[in-house]
Amino acid sequence: MWKLNRDVSSILKNRVWKKLKKFDWTSKMTSSSSSSSSTSSTSSTSSTSSTSSTSSTSSTSSSSSSSSSSSSSSSFNSNMVVPKNEVIRFISDCLCKVGTTPEDAYIVGHHLMTSDYCGHFSHGMNRMQAYVLSIKNGITNPSAKPKIVSDFQAVALIDGNNGLGHTIGKYCMELAIDKAKKYGISMITVRGSNHYGICGYYSQMAIEKDLIGFTCSNTSPLMAPTRSKISGLGTNPLSLGMGASGGDKFLLDMATTAVAFGKIELAMRKNESILKGWALGMDGKITTDARDAFNAARLMPLGGVEENSSYKGYGLALMVEVLCGILSGSNFGPNIRQWKERGKIANLGQCFIVINPDAFTTGSKDRLAKLLTQLRNLPPVENKTVLIPGDPERIAMKRVDKEGGISYHPNQLKLSKDFADKMGVKPMQLVPKK
Repeated sequence: MWKLNRDVSSILKNRVWKKLKKFDWTSKMTSSSSSSSSTSSTSSTSSTSSTSSTSSTSSTSSSSSSSSSSSSSSSFNSNMVVPKNEVIRFISDCLCKVGTTPEDAYIVGHHLMTSDYCGHFSHGMNRMQAYVLSIKNGITNPSAKPKIVSDFQAVALIDGNNGLGHTIGKYCMELAIDKAKKYGISMITVRGSNHYGICGYYSQMAIEKDLIGFTCSNTSPLMAPTRSKISGLGTNPLSLGMGASGGDKFLLDMATTAVAFGKIELAMRKNESILKGWALGMDGKITTDARDAFNAARLMPLGGVEENSSYKGYGLALMVEVLCGILSGSNFGPNIRQWKERGKIANLGQCFIVINPDAFTTGSKDRLAKLLTQLRNLPPVENKTVLIPGDPERIAMKRVDKEGGISYHPNQLKLSKDFADKMGVKPMQLVPKK
C-alpha cells in the first residue's frame, strides 16, 4: 500500500482501502515514510512544483440527498469533502466505462487522487476527463502493455505501445528499482508513452525502497524558449527524491516552465488571473489573462524573462528533452503534437533513473536528515518557515486527513457531476468535514 508518511500511515489500513486491495498495485511496498506523486494524454502537459502545491487547494460543496451522511456533488457546500477512496472509485468507474481494466483504472485513479491529496489539483481530478476522452476517441489504447525493446544490464529501452502513461510509468520505475538493487544504478527510457501523471509519484516509489529516484518527461510544445514568441519545447517536468532518517525526505517535483500548464487551465476554470511572468498571450507578449494564456499555450521558462535567467529554465527543459525524446526515439520538441490536437498519438518519451545510496557510502540518510533540519532552522524571512521540497505536500495531506476528505473547488465538482451523468456512472459522494 502506498505509504504517505508516518503520521498518516494508519489511514491506509481502514476497511475501505482493504476492499480495494485486490486492485492495489502498491501493496508490495514497504512501510517506510512517503508522500505523493502530471495533464492528460491528450494535452500531454507536465507536473507542478512542490513549492507551490499548497496554493492550489480550494473549497468544495455538496448537495443534500436521501442518504444519512453523504450526498452527491449536484450542489455544493464548503463544509463537504470527498473521501480519498471515493475519488478513486469515481475515476476508476469512468475509466472502466471506456474499456480500461479495473486494475489499470485503479492505478490511474490512485495516482490522480494522490495528486489532489497532496495539493496538486491541476494534475488530479482536473485531468481525468481528458484521459477518458482520449481513450474514447481511440487515441490512447487502454489495454496496451509496455514491452522491453532492448535490455543491457543496468539500462533498458521500453516501448509503451501508446498505453496509459500511469501504468507505463509504474512498470518502468519498478524495472528501474529492480535493476538499481542489482547494479547500484539504473536508467530506463521509454517511447510510445502518454502523459504519466506527476513526476514525484515515481520518485516516491524509489524512496519507499530506500533508493534515490529520478524521472522526467517531455510534453507537447508549451514553452516559448527564451527569445522565442512561440512554443518549441514542453513544460518537461522532472523529479528527484531521497528518503532521510526519521521518516523525513527530500522530494522535488517541478516543471521547467514558470508554471505547469494545468495551473493556467485551473485559473481559467476558476475565473482567476495568472501572475505576470507565467505565460505569453496570443500577441506574443506577457499576459495575466488566464484564457489568453490558455489559448496561446506559450508558457515562459522557469525564471520568466531573460533578465531573470529564463535561459536556465530553457536549458533544463532541453536537458529533459535529450534524456526523454532523443535517447528513447520518441517524438521530441516541436515534433510532438500540439496539446489541442486531439486526433494524433502523443508518442511521449520518459526517463527513469534509480540510485542505491549504499553503493557509495553508509550513513547517507542520516546526513540528509541533518541537512534538511539545518535548512528548516535557518532564520526565516517575515516569520515564514523555510521549507524543503515535499513539505507543502505533507501539509496538504495532513489537512485532508484532518478533514476526512479532499476539498474541491465548486467548479470542479460541477464538472465532475456533469461528466458522471454523461458517462452513466455514480457521481462522487461528499461527506461533512470532520
